[in-house]
Amino acid sequence: MLKAITFALLLLTLTSICKAQNLQSPSQYLGYTIGTKYTPHYRITDYIKYVAQNSSQQVKYVKYGTTNEGRPLQLLFVSSPTNINNLEEIRKNNLQQAKIITGNANNKIALVWLSYNVHGNEPSCSEAAMQTLYELITKHTNDWLQNTVVIIDPCLNPDGRDRYVNWYNGVVGTQMNVNPISREHAEPWPGGRVNHYYFDLNRDWAWQTQVETQQRIKVYNQWLPHIHVDFHEQGINEPYYFAPAAEPMHEVITPWQRDFQTTIGKNNAKYFDNKGWYYFTKERFDLFYPSYGDTYPTYNGSIGMTYEQGGHSRGGLGVTIDNGDVLTLVDRVAHHHTTGISTVEISSQNATALNTNFANYYNNSVNGVGSNYKTYVLTTNNTSNLQALQNLLTSNGIAYTNAQSVTGNGLNYATNKIENIVLEKNTLVVSAYQPKSLLAKVLLEPKSKLTDTATYDITAWSLPYAYGIKTYASTEKLTSTPKQLTDNNITVPVTTYALYVSYNSIKQARVLSQLLINKIKIYINEKEITTANQTFAKGTIIIPKKENNNNWSIVEKILTEANITSFAVSSGYVQKGPDMGSPDMKYISAPRIACATGNEVSANASGEIWNFFDNEIEYPATIINADRLNLSTLKNIDVLILPDGYYEALSGKTADELKTWVRMGGRLIAIEGAATQIAKTDWGLKLKKEATEEDLKDKKNEDANILRKYENRDLDEIPNYIPGAIYEVALDNSHPLAFGYSTTYYTLKQNSDVLQFNTEAWHVGVIKKDKVVSGFAGYKVLQKINNGTVIAVQELGRGNIIYFLDNPIFRNFWHNGKLLLFNAAFLVGNNAVRL
Repeated sequence: MLKAITFALLLLTLTSICKAQNLQSPSQYLGYTIGTKYTPHYRITDYIKYVAQNSSQQVKYVKYGTTNEGRPLQLLFVSSPTNINNLEEIRKNNLQQAKIITGNANNKIALVWLSYNVHGNEPSCSEAAMQTLYELITKHTNDWLQNTVVIIDPCLNPDGRDRYVNWYNGVVGTQMNVNPISREHAEPWPGGRVNHYYFDLNRDWAWQTQVETQQRIKVYNQWLPHIHVDFHEQGINEPYYFAPAAEPMHEVITPWQRDFQTTIGKNNAKYFDNKGWYYFTKERFDLFYPSYGDTYPTYNGSIGMTYEQGGHSRGGLGVTIDNGDVLTLVDRVAHHHTTGISTVEISSQNATALNTNFANYYNNSVNGVGSNYKTYVLTTNNTSNLQALQNLLTSNGIAYTNAQSVTGNGLNYATNKIENIVLEKNTLVVSAYQPKSLLAKVLLEPKSKLTDTATYDITAWSLPYAYGIKTYASTEKLTSTPKQLTDNNITVPVTTYALYVSYNSIKQARVLSQLLINKIKIYINEKEITTANQTFAKGTIIIPKKENNNNWSIVEKILTEANITSFAVSSGYVQKGPDMGSPDMKYISAPRIACATGNEVSANASGEIWNFFDNEIEYPATIINADRLNLSTLKNIDVLILPDGYYEALSGKTADELKTWVRMGGRLIAIEGAATQIAKTDWGLKLKKEATEEDLKDKKNEDANILRKYENRDLDEIPNYIPGAIYEVALDNSHPLAFGYSTTYYTLKQNSDVLQFNTEAWHVGVIKKDKVVSGFAGYKVLQKINNGTVIAVQELGRGNIIYFLDNPIFRNFWHNGKLLLFNAAFLVGNNAVRL
């Protein structure tokens, strides 16, 4: 019997080898040498499907999702025939090692995941993916793939890639032009880097705000590879970067993860040295911010790495670089192909060690090793915000308990003091004793330890601040009583007069937007109301029955589908506060909203606004190019949003027209750079000046006045540096801009800009002295930000200018700022005439 099985396996392998020898290479299949043309995404799909169909014993093709524009998201599992036949068993064995599912598996197969082209205008990546796939099948079935499964995602961002490739193929001539000033090296706005909604998918791994990420992470967490490589491109004059990574590295990264990065780097260097190719390591690309394609896998037990090839969108098919050489796409593909193959090789050689250390990582996790805080208690009266955070934890595989009671004390994030835990209406408990313990620590801890301030991205992201949820972190393993959850079958109560809907989250804001779209007449109260022994905060959504009688079924449908609780009243007369006919009851009309986009605007920033209206609240917003902003264009617009950018429209004649439009009743929402630019005009609020020498005298370093040294030029900028720190903001929640909030908000600051105090404006969000709660800010920045305004409303004629010095919906993961943006568009200065 054993001989029969052995013979069958041998026959299977021989059959596979014969098929592989007849398999067409990418160049043969596509009809051109890889690297001499850019391959559209549909042709990449054609080729990988061809390979999978003709090498089915070695390759399994999986479509795991679809992009916004309808392109497929795809994976290829590449290994020996035996391993391909046992893929599901290998997957389960690995999850047993990770304690995700029960079992005592001793997996011996290395899992290597290669991700290509997350930035669409870094196109050599997908070309290299095809070449790597071909070589693995045709050359390595009998060696590395015997103990290794390679998972290839040939293109994480198909929409962005095709935006770049279609543009380039439309402007290149019969021969490439290597002159860097040629138009084929100047990609137009918004560029192919981003996805359909202009999001940077390489910064979305943990937050999962985009459909591509949501679908990919679901599959990723079903496998949890031991090695993950994210292939990129950088500037044309950079050579090649590979691991080991730079500092800072987060403290949860294990010595093994650090050391094996070096092992991989040395193997890559061996091949690059042999070819005389240039490269660098240990610089620039750190492992700190948790939502990258290298850090997110690392915090999930993998060896996560970025590989960066010089080229990017300026590379074209070939370009002359600073030293006079011509960098070609053929070169770029060869470099990425080499590191991909090298990584598989070294992983195969260390398959046992990879599995052993992967299992150790998760064994330590379930025992709470590496987490100084053993229990996180998140408690709030804001059910919607907590539910949103629960969803994010679930999608990341982080376990939690809905708790009825918790006994103990912990660090209160709001006060930075150890206090007895006081619970509010809803409570989540996250324990450090679970498989995703270290990922939970990274995402939830109040402050992350920085070993180097020169980071590649933001230095703070703690989710309790991002979601506005009261949180305690305890160094003890606390006990809690689980809360019995019941299904909420919401029914709309019968009313004879009006329905009241509490308003404190983006969930209720979306309901308000849907009511307005359906022409439901809505009021909000500008003062607190007590009626029928129930108290309703400012900003409560009030839906009168008589004015909406003909559309009442629509009201019921919207509230029911949203699972929103409403309270019925039978009279407009209240116990305390304004009655229904009071001037403090404000009628809300459906605003006509526009958002600027185009060359003068950050693509990421405008994409966040577009995505917010399109997908979060499903409310129509007109996307208009910034160079078309004038009085004529805006005559039918009530609200204009200016995302981060630098606007020609804020100077000269157009600026006068914008000012006139505001005076006539328009609402201008200016965010980050746009807010700063308005503050520099003669009609805007003014920016706070830099801190004086007197302010800084106690903060200076002792050697601050010595002559500068060239080698310290990066460090010299640190006093002015704020790569992304979280600040506590004091809110005036009596203003409609802050309806639905308490008196405290947390903002993510990436600049030192704040507004001066001005008695003619409403200073809705103020940073008082020394209110940085997490992340790094240089001492000059700290002094300037003290006692400055970051959220303000300026009344100008009949209209308003709303200033956000920080992005309230940064990368769409800063959840607690979304209601601020909604309020700015819908509630501030809504000058509708009462019916």
